[in-house]
Order: sequence, then structure tokens, then C-alpha cells
Amino acid sequence: MRLWVGLRTGREEARIIGARVPPGNPEMPANPAEKRLVSARCVCYEPAPEGSTGVFAMADDGSIRPLIAGNWKMNGRRADGVALARELVRQARRSTRADLRCDLVICPPATLLTMLAEVVADGPVGLGAQDCHPLASGAHTGDVSAAMLADAGCRYVIVGHSERRTDHGERDEQVRAKAEAAHTVGLCAIVCLGEAEAERARGETLAVVERQFRGSLPVAATAANTVIAYEPVWAIGTGKVPTTAEIAAVHAQLRALAGNQMTDGQRLRLLYGGSVKAGNAAEILAVANVNGALVGGASLSAGDFWAIARSCP
Repeated sequence: MRLWVGLRTGREEARIIGARVPPGNPEMPANPAEKRLVSARCVCYEPAPEGSTGVFAMADDGSIRPLIAGNWKMNGRRADGVALARELVRQARRSTRADLRCDLVICPPATLLTMLAEVVADGPVGLGAQDCHPLASGAHTGDVSAAMLADAGCRYVIVGHSERRTDHGERDEQVRAKAEAAHTVGLCAIVCLGEAEAERARGETLAVVERQFRGSLPVAATAANTVIAYEPVWAIGTGKVPTTAEIAAVHAQLRALAGNQMTDGQRLRLLYGGSVKAGNAAEILAVANVNGALVGGASLSAGDFWAIARSCP
């Protein structure tokens, strides 16, 4: 497959794989099945630069290319944030596509986004934010819109993280509205879902995950503009991790739900998150339908984050 870059008005961010441009018509992929991957803001296509990464990517063998995303949460100031980002970019630039079998994204605090956008610009590490407001602008003190994040240089945004759902009372419909706002400005939404410990104890894991998937995913979600991250709430930051069988069961359900709700659901990247570390990453990433990881604490160490990325099969 060939990698193509969708050029947006004033930006060059939307990337998809498999969009073959017919002779004499640079405005739309030739394959009708691939037209749905194209945002309305993509006005033309050209071959992507060698080694570039994309919002949606497939490996050379047609399999889903994993995504390793680092959620820095409320950690990092200018000096250490720049140092961490520079080290990750340095290591990624030294690696070939064969050596690094995944895409990399860092999601620092909002205070660092503009600065780190310059550090990762035109490089192999993508930039994401940790949340966005569902509206484009207005009297919402302390909030940041998806358009502002795109303007700051982001290509991804996390929505629906359990800490937002718990600490701020966010419900599925709010998460869906945020994902829709992200899609409107060309950002890829990393939609988080997962059960609490009490729900797990009651045997409700699959029911909770299905409810959150159906309630949080926009109708227009595709593998090009959306990533799903399964993060059991009880595993986040606790050191507890589900068994590989439990992870496999949830991800199999997510794959089935995606296949039923989305036309390209078999291409949707499904991440696992929750106490992912260098020591357990290889085992987790080898589970069927796990297409990467959303990493918390371990993403604050360049060595640990890099080790997780290198664990991708």
C-alpha cells in the first residue's frame, strides 16, 4: 500500500494509507470504499514524505500499525517536558520503520503543547492533548477547544478518560460531543472507556464497555479519525493488570462492536491502558486485537516509554 497525505486548508496533517489517486483527479482517492476515510476538509492528495507517520496507518503487510500514546497527565514543566520530548524524537529518528513497529504520540499538559509542537514538528512523534471542550468557542473559563488544540499543533486528543469521567462527572454523551468536536477540526479522538472495580466484581465489564462504546462513539467515527482505548479504571496507576484472557475478551468485544457500527471497524486501532510498563508491555501487546497502548506513568520516562514502543510485535 502507498501512504498518502491529505492536505487540509492551511495545514498538512490528515494522513491515511491506501488512498490511491487517479490520474487527472488529485482531489479524491480512486477506491470508493476509501473515500469515507477522507475528511471534508481534505482538498487534495500527494505522496507522504518518507518515514512520516499518520493518524491512521497500516503496516506494510496490511495489518494494523500499533499506536503507543503517552498520557503525561498533570506532570511536566518546560525544562523536563522539552527534554523528554527531545529524547523521544532523537530515539525515534535513529530507528527505521522496521525497528520501530508502531506510531508514537505524546499527550503533555496544555501548558506545554505549543512549545512541544516545535520540538516534534515534522518528526516521527505525534502530539496530542488530554481533553477538549465540545464547543468551538465561548464563555467557558479554563476550557480549551479542539480548534485551539489543532492550532497549537496537535493531531490527537484524548476524550473520556476515566479521570475526567470520575473527577468531572463526564458522561458518554459529553464524551461523544468532544470526539465530534475533535473530528470537526481534523483531530483524531482517542476515546477512553473501561469499567470500575465494583462493576468488574459484579461481572459487568462487558456490559459497561459496550454501553460506553455505543454512547461515546460519534456516528461519523472511522478508523481514520478515532482510536479506542480500553482502560479498566481499577488498573490505572494501581499496578494491577487484567489477565491476558480478560484483555482479550474485552478487545474481542470491541472489535465486534466496531465491525457492527463502523464500515471500517476491522481497521480501528484498539489500545489497552492501565499500568502498562516496560516489563508487561510485550505480553499485553501480543494479545489479539490489542493494537497499541495508552501509557500513563511509564510515559514520563523516555527509557520506559521507548521500551514499551519497542515491545510492539
